[in-house]
Amino acid sequence: MRYLIKFSYDGSNYSGFQKQPGLLTIEEEMDKALTKINNNNKTNIIATGRTDKKVHALCQYGHADINVNINEKKLKRALNSNLPEDIHVIDTKLVPDDFHARYNVKEKTYKYIINLGEYNPIERNYVFQYNHDLNVEAMKEAIKLFEGIHDFRSFVTDNKEKENCIRNIIYTNIELNNNKLTTTFTGNGFLRYQVRNMVGLLIKIGENKLSPTKVTEILEAKDRTKAGKTAPPEGLYLVDIKYK
Repeated sequence: MRYLIKFSYDGSNYSGFQKQPGLLTIEEEMDKALTKINNNNKTNIIATGRTDKKVHALCQYGHADINVNINEKKLKRALNSNLPEDIHVIDTKLVPDDFHARYNVKEKTYKYIINLGEYNPIERNYVFQYNHDLNVEAMKEAIKLFEGIHDFRSFVTDNKEKENCIRNIIYTNIELNNNKLTTTFTGNGFLRYQVRNMVGLLIKIGENKLSPTKVTEILEAKDRTKAGKTAPPEGLYLVDIKYK
């Protein structure tokens, strides 16, 4: 039986989602819990995508095939009993055998949070501690230029290996509340480091080092060297996923 699993995690102590030899990862912890529940038969979770080291997820999904007779509520309870405290299963749902957690995704939403105020050591793993003023109005103007269908080659690490960097960003937004700047991107998919690279450029525009219109020029250049620094992983959250 195939189950769709909705889960969240604090990525602070992990080397990303994807399994890597000798490193602590979200995928490894999920696979260990699933395997134990599935009578110690090797069981893998197929997630909607990968998050990088220190990146968090409020809403991540993955599917897994389980052969034991277990209902949805008991599976959720069993998973949470076998997972560390910084990973939590929110929901489980029985789905058709041809459902795919990655290929059936319609859209994803990421948020990136920046602290413009005083450095906060308690939030250092959850909010990028920029701790300076930014030109928020310029950033709001710039972020709208990411919307639509574009080739995001300028915002993808190792883009020479990517044949297709075309993605559709459906919605963007920037809000400032209590010195916390929250940037939101919703799209049909995102490439590795894409969100962090876009935020890095927005910060540069917020520093008045570039004009907001530079976004269009950099998109058209299809050259990673034109887009500047990658924003740190702290502060990035996968917050929502919608399926077809």
